[in-house]
Amino acid sequence: MTRYICCDERRRNAIAGLPGINGLDFLEVRDDPADPLPDRQRTLFVHFINDPSGLVLGPANVRIEGGERIRDIRVSNAIIAIDPRSFSTRPVLVVQVEAAGDFSIYTLRLVEDTAQAGRLATIDPILRAVDFSFKVACDSGFDASTAACAPPRPASPALDYTARDFRALRQMLLDRAATLSPEWTERNAADLGITLLELFASVGDHLAYRQDAVAAEAYLDTARRRVSVRRHARLVDYRMHDGCAARLFAHVAIEGGTLALPVGTKLLTAAPGLPERFRAEADAYRRALSLGAEVFETLGPARLDPMLNTIPLHAWGDRRCCLPRGAVKATLRGDVTAALAAGDWLLFEEVRGPRTGDADDADPAHRQVVRLTRVEAALDPIGRRFEDPPADGAVAVTEIEWAAEDALRFPLCLSAETDAAFGGAFVDGVSIARGNLVLADHGRTLPGEEDLGTVPRPALSRRAAVVPAASSVSSWDTLDGCGGVEREPFPLRFRPRLREAPLLHAVPWDAAAPPASAAAALAPKPEDAVPAVLRLESRDKAGGILRWVSQRDLLSSGDRPDFVVETEDDGAARLRFGDGEHGDAPPVGARFAARYRVGGGRRGNIGADCLAHLASADGTVLAETLLLRVSNPLPASGGANPETKEEVRRRAPFAFRVQDRAVTPADYAARAGLHPAVQRAASSLRWTGSWRTHFISVDRAGGAPVDDGFEAALVGFLEPFRLAGHDVEIDRPRLVALELGLSIRVQPTHFRADIRRAVLEVLGTRAGPDGRLGVFHPDRLSFGQTVYLSPIVAAVQAVEGVESVRVTLFQRRDQPGPKGAEDGKLTFSRLEIARLDNDPNFPEHGSLALTLEGGR
Repeated sequence: MTRYICCDERRRNAIAGLPGINGLDFLEVRDDPADPLPDRQRTLFVHFINDPSGLVLGPANVRIEGGERIRDIRVSNAIIAIDPRSFSTRPVLVVQVEAAGDFSIYTLRLVEDTAQAGRLATIDPILRAVDFSFKVACDSGFDASTAACAPPRPASPALDYTARDFRALRQMLLDRAATLSPEWTERNAADLGITLLELFASVGDHLAYRQDAVAAEAYLDTARRRVSVRRHARLVDYRMHDGCAARLFAHVAIEGGTLALPVGTKLLTAAPGLPERFRAEADAYRRALSLGAEVFETLGPARLDPMLNTIPLHAWGDRRCCLPRGAVKATLRGDVTAALAAGDWLLFEEVRGPRTGDADDADPAHRQVVRLTRVEAALDPIGRRFEDPPADGAVAVTEIEWAAEDALRFPLCLSAETDAAFGGAFVDGVSIARGNLVLADHGRTLPGEEDLGTVPRPALSRRAAVVPAASSVSSWDTLDGCGGVEREPFPLRFRPRLREAPLLHAVPWDAAAPPASAAAALAPKPEDAVPAVLRLESRDKAGGILRWVSQRDLLSSGDRPDFVVETEDDGAARLRFGDGEHGDAPPVGARFAARYRVGGGRRGNIGADCLAHLASADGTVLAETLLLRVSNPLPASGGANPETKEEVRRRAPFAFRVQDRAVTPADYAARAGLHPAVQRAASSLRWTGSWRTHFISVDRAGGAPVDDGFEAALVGFLEPFRLAGHDVEIDRPRLVALELGLSIRVQPTHFRADIRRAVLEVLGTRAGPDGRLGVFHPDRLSFGQTVYLSPIVAAVQAVEGVESVRVTLFQRRDQPGPKGAEDGKLTFSRLEIARLDNDPNFPEHGSLALTLEGGR
C-alpha cells in the first residue's frame, strides 16, 4: 500500500469501536531491569485498536523486518492472551523472539499463514504493521519529531550561459542586477555601477573572442559557408547538428464522450480571436500562423477519456498528507484501470495553495509528468466513512507506480490546513492527477508535396577511357581530335532547394519502444535529431517511383538511393545525392517531390499553459458533441538552435581526441568515474608476480556498498578499455571514521531538544525533506578530501536558536589526538575517505558527541 507522511491519522480513530474490523495500535517492548539479561527485550506486547479476543494468531503470522547489525530475527512464539506483565487489561498479542535487536527501527508485520489462510480477514490491510525499536528504553535526547510538507526551495536564477558578446553579457548582467537590487534603476552611462557592469561585459566579450581565436584551426578557420564547415568537421569524425525540435506534454481535457486522438494532430499556442478548435489548413489555421502561433504535432495516438481529466489522490482517510520527495507510487481515488494502463503518462499538479487554499496561490513549479509502470485496482474497505456525510462501505481505488527516473522532485501536498490568517480551515484536493496526456514536438507539416524539379540532362562531356584501334565507333562525335578517345557526359550536380525554411530536425519517435520515463521523453538530444523529410520520391519518365532515404552521410551508402540534407546559416536546406559510388545518382529526367516539416529551434521552448488551440483534419475530433480543451501544464524543453560555425571551430579539432583505451592508472580511474553509479575512483598499478594489476578503489554515489554484483558490473564496464596483459581488481574505499565533539550554547527562547534534532540533521548523512545534503553525506566526501572544521562550525552556527559553538573533539578514530582541533582540519591519503555516520549500531563508523547548554 502507499505510505504517506500524514499529520492527522484519522484511520485509526475510524476503526476504534467498529465491529468486525481491527488493526494494530502500538507495540510495547518488555525491558525490565529485574529480568535476566538474556531475557530482556525479547518479549513484545502488540496492542490492537479493538478487542482481539476472537483472533487466532500464531508464530507463522508474525514477521520481524529491518535491522542494521542484527537482521532476520525469528519469532519463537506468538499467542493472544492477557499478560499481567503488560499494562493493558485486555488481551494483547504476546510475541517471543529468539534475540533482541539493535538500535535501528524494526517493523512487526502480520502476514497470512499459507497453511491456515484467512486468519487476517478482519485485520485492516493498512494497519497490519507497526514500527518499533528494541532500544525504546534508551534515552534519545529529544522528543519524537512530526513530519510535515517541506517548504519549497527558492529557484536558482536563470542565467543564459550562451551569452558571449558584449551586448548579450551586458543585458544579462543588467537583468541579474535588477533581480538582486530592484531599487537600482540607474542606466546612465556615467554611473559608476553601469561603468563597472560594462567593464565586466567587455572582459567577457574579449574572453569569448580569445577562446574562439585559440580554438580555430587552419582548415576550419578558412571556411565561411556552413556546408564547408560541416564537411571539414566530418573529416575528423565530428558531426555538426542542425538544432532540435522541442517536446512537451499536452493535456487534452474532453467532455461528451471518449475520443481516439490521431497522430499528427496540431496543437497551437494562443492566438487572439480564434476558437479553441478549427480545421487544419482552414482560414483560422492560416490566421493563427500569421499571428505568430507556434505549432506542435502529436507524436503518437492517444485515447481520451473524461474520467482522466481530473483524478483525486486518495490518502486512505488521513489528513494533512503529502507525497514525499522521491516517491514512486501513489493511490488514485476511484477505479480508472479501464482508461489508464501501464505505459501511460500521468500528471501530478498542485491546484490550490496549501497555506491559503486559493487556486491562484498554487505553485506552478509543483507539476510533474511520470510514466506509469503499474496500474492496479484495489479497495479501501472503510473508505466511505471519510466521506461527508460518513457512511459504511468500501471505496474503489487505483494503486499506481511509475519509473524511478521520474521520482518526485518535490514534496506534493495532498491536503493541508490553511494559515490562521486564512481561517485555519482544512483544505482537501491541494494536488490532483491528470491523464489524457499526449507527447508532441515542435514543428508543422506542410500541406501536400513540394515539387523539387527535374534532374537535367548533362550539357558537357569529359574525356573517358582510351578506345582500342580495332573498336568501332558510331560517330565522330564520340572521338576527340586525335581519334580513339571516347567522351562521356559530365554529370550535373542536382541540388534541389526546399522552398520553406527552416527545415525541422527532430529526434525520431518509435512508438514500439518509447522512453522508459517522462524525463527521458522530454530530453531529446540535438546529436540524435534527423531532418524531418517525411517523404522524398522520384518519378522517372516511365512512371516508376523510387523512394529516397535520408542519411547523415553517404560514405557507406554504396548504390542505395540515399540523400543528405545540408543547410546554410539562413536556414535554406538543399538535398545532396550520391555519385554512383557513394550513394545512387539521381537518374536524368526524374522528377522529385518532397513532403517535410518546418520549425524547431529554441523558439519551441514555450512556457507552461501556452497551448490553447487544436487543429485537425479529422471530423471526429472537430465534432460539436465533444468539448476539447488543450493546454500544456509544463514548459516545452529540448529545443535547440542549429550549431553555429563558431561552435564547430571550437569543438571539432578536439572532439576526436578521445582515447578509447586505458593505459595509465589515471586512465582507469577516469573510465571508472564515467560509470553512472560511481562518484569518483582512484587507481593504483601493482605487480602481482605474474602480471600487472590495476586496483581501482571506487566511491559509489550515495555511499552504496561495493558488493560482488557491482564489482562484476564495473569490471565488464571497463573491459572494452583494458590494456592487454593488464588485470583489473575493484577495491572498496578505505573509510576513515571521525570523532567530533561540539559544545553548543542554546538561546534562551529555544528548546535544547529541538536544537539537538536540528544539529543532527545538519551534520547527518542523509538528504533533508527539501533535498539538501547533510554535512557528512557520502556524496560530499571522496578520496583524499580534506575535512575542514570551519564549514562544520558554520553549518551548526547557522541553525536557528544556536548562540555559540565550541569544538571539544575533532580527530580520526584510528589516530586520536588534539592536532585536528588545533589545525582546524584533518587530511587523508589518496585512497582514504572520511566518514561520520553517528550510528549507535556501528560506532566504528564515526561518532558525534553533542553537549547542549542553556535554552529551555
